[in-house]
Amino acid sequence: MDSGAPDPSANGTLRDARAVRELGRGGHTVAAVCLGVIFVAGFVCNVAVLLVFARFQSLWTPINLILLNIVVSDVLVCVFGTPFSFAASVYGRWLIGTHGCRWYGFANSLFGIVSLVSFAILSFERYCTILCYSKADISDYRKAWLSIACCWLYSLFWTLPPLFGWSSYGPEGPGTTCSVQWHQHSPGNVSYVICLFIFCLLLPLLLMVFCYSKILIAIRGAAKINQTTAQRRETHVMLMVVSMVACYLLCWMPYGIVALIAMFGRAGLIGPTASIIPSILAKSSTVLNPIIYVLFNNQFYRCFMTLIRCGSDPQDHHSLHTLQSSPAAAAAAHQPEDPQEVNATPPGSPGLSDHFTPELVFTLICTNNIKKKCTKIIII
Repeated sequence: MDSGAPDPSANGTLRDARAVRELGRGGHTVAAVCLGVIFVAGFVCNVAVLLVFARFQSLWTPINLILLNIVVSDVLVCVFGTPFSFAASVYGRWLIGTHGCRWYGFANSLFGIVSLVSFAILSFERYCTILCYSKADISDYRKAWLSIACCWLYSLFWTLPPLFGWSSYGPEGPGTTCSVQWHQHSPGNVSYVICLFIFCLLLPLLLMVFCYSKILIAIRGAAKINQTTAQRRETHVMLMVVSMVACYLLCWMPYGIVALIAMFGRAGLIGPTASIIPSILAKSSTVLNPIIYVLFNNQFYRCFMTLIRCGSDPQDHHSLHTLQSSPAAAAAAHQPEDPQEVNATPPGSPGLSDHFTPELVFTLICTNNIKKKCTKIIII
């Protein structure tokens, strides 16, 4: 589709947007205040994270690159998304025209889906690291870079079609933001919105729930072995998992639900207020993501506090006791001994947690059962 040619569906979209634009001056002011706070807080938080990553080389591990990918996508939303919707809310109308609206809808959909898919990949990497007993190569970043490339390619695969005729981008809600035209009822638009909901919102959520549930089950089983320490770790990880899933649901699920209601419900069911709130919640993820996904990382938190105090790299003072697939670990797994914690590698040795999750340091729990299995648990 030629983006410079008049688009009848886009004209109809503009008329529909004008019909629901009666948000009122007070409503636009509230939306502008919310977006302004989100812009400032999101930009400051994510830039602070980038500064910490740039300052401390110990944070440059493969799984932290996925966290960095989330931060970069959030920064791009703060730069190329929130300021335009903020200005539109201040003036009560969209300011950069039809082509700007299409570009805004495409860019913000692209960055948002990158974040969502990165969440799912991060949970899967943690799942594999904790529940799959394998040796890690801390010098191999190929898997992380491949995961990041897949995130962007997958997002492009689902965000480019509206530019070429499968659905379209245009004004939404009170006309101060732009996105996929979920209020249109054409067959092409309906099929696109359903696919977007399933493959870009629901599937990442299900993968996160599956992976983190398995992790919690593993930790709960270890807590029965070591009551003194594992239960405390279980509580910490439970809080982390609940916060991550709750943030995902709070920021993104209202948007998907409102889109489906607007598409399959009766005309006019979703008013201006109901349509602008999910958009603001989605943008609030740029503030919540660095707080939840980074501050729950103990290694990053130590680096952040060190940066504030102008200190040296805390990695030099906090050696990681990690689990590595080694003959020593294998021998420990077959020793008939009482349940106890075994450090499989000496302090500072590279291992799984250095490769995947620096915030998740592993120990080996060897149980004296029939199969003499060893269960890995998380130390936060």
